Amino acid sequence: MADPFFQPVSGFDLPRFAGVPTFMRLPHVPLDDPRIADVDIGLIGAPWDGGTTNRPGPRHGPRQLRDLSTMIRAQNGATGIRPFERANCADLGDVGPNPADVVDSLTRFTDFYARVKEAGIRPLTAGGDHLCSLPILRALGADAPLALVHFDSHTDLFKSYFGGTLYTHGTPFRRAVEEGLIDPKRTVQIGIRGTAYDSEDRDFAQAVGIRVIAIEEFFARGIADVMAEAREIAGSGPTYVSYDIDFVDPAFAPGTGTPEVGGPTSFQALQVVRELDGLSIVGADLVEVSPPFDPSGATAFLGVSLLFELLCVMTASSR
Repeated sequence: MADPFFQPVSGFDLPRFAGVPTFMRLPHVPLDDPRIADVDIGLIGAPWDGGTTNRPGPRHGPRQLRDLSTMIRAQNGATGIRPFERANCADLGDVGPNPADVVDSLTRFTDFYARVKEAGIRPLTAGGDHLCSLPILRALGADAPLALVHFDSHTDLFKSYFGGTLYTHGTPFRRAVEEGLIDPKRTVQIGIRGTAYDSEDRDFAQAVGIRVIAIEEFFARGIADVMAEAREIAGSGPTYVSYDIDFVDPAFAPGTGTPEVGGPTSFQALQVVRELDGLSIVGADLVEVSPPFDPSGATAFLGVSLLFELLCVMTASSR
């Protein structure tokens, strides 16, 4: 049973539009707070989009996601899971990037997540663009490569952009493979689609053993079958989950920088996360929510709903 201190504020006790917005109305516990020793899962904001190559805006994602997360309640309506009773969860605040220096920001992120790992906390991160995943993996995968389950419409496996730029939101998992942070043979990418520059990313995936499940196969086989294969690929070892909101069709999630049509519905977006139950998840992220492209907050509300689903499977794997 979780410590009562770590229970979220109920909408029955304080209206959702009142109070300081934290992720899911959880207590804010910075890394230098003595209560950090009691935290099991830390929700973290990554307000950085220094890897964005076209439409910027995900740096504003964590703030909107926090605001919309006040709508999250204590119990999962589909599974019955009450994650805040299974684990001590807290909002650890934001990682402070350097918006003028990509490499320095990567270092700052890695240092922050190394402290999170050292404290025995599993991170659940709200981005930020997808380059944010690389420094998190540099911290979590420093001792041994992790399995990766990756939901996206893009592989993010390109070697470089613009003639040699190595660090963009289209390259994080190429770097992660090269640096030995993820095991390519225990990596699966689900939902890949859209037009392409060339086949370099797919060729790399095939060469190193990454399983790419294109959207056509996803729909032809169905969620249960695809996710059974994903669980088999990840296996029983430590696994990281990375979820790009552009996995979802832009009809349901327009607030993102690189949308691709022909994707899953919002309901299917939730279903794939529920099918992660049973994996040993050491960390997860939800990235690429870009408020400037959806001021209504609908994309962000889907994003925090996905974060809640991720939290549910993370607490289930900690039993």
